[in-house]
Amino acid sequence: MATASRTFTRALRANPIATPLRTAAPRRAIVPRQTFRQQSRRGYASEAPKPSGGNGALIGAILAAAAGAGGYFYLNNSGGSIKQDSASQGQKGNTAFSPSTADYQAVYDAIAKRLIDESDYDDGSYGPVLLRLGWHASGTYDKETNTGGSNGATMRFAPEGDHGANAGLKAARDFLEPVRQQFPWISYSDLWTLAAACAIQEMGGPTIPWRPGRADRDVSFCTPDGRLPDASKAHGHLRDIFGRMGFNDEEIVALSGAHALGRCHTDRSGFEGPWTFSPITLTNDYFKLLLEEKWQWRKWNGPKQYEDRTTKTLMMLPTDLALVNDKVFRKTVEKYARDQDAFFADFSKVLVKLFELGVPFASGEESRIAFKRTE
Repeated sequence: MATASRTFTRALRANPIATPLRTAAPRRAIVPRQTFRQQSRRGYASEAPKPSGGNGALIGAILAAAAGAGGYFYLNNSGGSIKQDSASQGQKGNTAFSPSTADYQAVYDAIAKRLIDESDYDDGSYGPVLLRLGWHASGTYDKETNTGGSNGATMRFAPEGDHGANAGLKAARDFLEPVRQQFPWISYSDLWTLAAACAIQEMGGPTIPWRPGRADRDVSFCTPDGRLPDASKAHGHLRDIFGRMGFNDEEIVALSGAHALGRCHTDRSGFEGPWTFSPITLTNDYFKLLLEEKWQWRKWNGPKQYEDRTTKTLMMLPTDLALVNDKVFRKTVEKYARDQDAFFADFSKVLVKLFELGVPFASGEESRIAFKRTE
């Protein structure tokens, strides 16, 4: 698969498409997994899906209050009564149960199915925005105060949901709401990180071991703005932001490899464009492009960003070029550009660490689940 992706990437570099086309990704039929992962098209789109409907402010207020009790609530189908469960207990029908590996695999499968069925989004997949949701929910962690992180899913509330770095993530939260309704026993905190792991695996990336144990929290646990990276900054800012979470230089570069997927939007970050020619297939092309392409400042009315001189269809952010301008960061960039397996191995480890920051797990690392991919 990696060979096919690289071949397609080289073909696109040699014959860039002049006019972006928006086309829906084909459904997976005969060879579903391969078809999904090879949708490395140049049909870029920037529209977010229409927000799904809800039951109004009353239920939202009830849910917010419920989260503060340390559990999570859901409405059953008879009279709208409310049931409360701890992070490790749920309801399946009318019988209390402790979710098993098979139950979490069923959640994974439901997310993967929606990724196949709901293809009318950026470049044909919600995968990148699901990864961004899990990343941003987790990346607010502060090791000094032990606050933030994926435990809580506080992005559900203002002001955190309205932070500039989280613009556009309502699309991911809405995408996962039908899954939450299908499996009301899972916390949003667990759902968002599980979905990010699913997205990586279904986009051709490495296995991301995952374990449950996150509990949803109320609005009082929202983190202050400014804890996520500012793309307009340089290497010093990256070390400050990631160092606050507890990451070293090599881990910072590995996490930055998430930019192999997805794109920026002017109505969200202000920046525009994809980082690679295969924005819904994970490869090490992000690192190769950083080193091999000639990057220049883009002349436009938006914020400062780079464009490739060859096709002028790819972009890099100031924080991306900081990885090659800093001598220490550059060594790891070169390592990953040479060896995709090394990148995948480190990327898996660092994502597991990111998704678990600050989570008071009742189970040990041996309880992590390696989800089976869609075949």
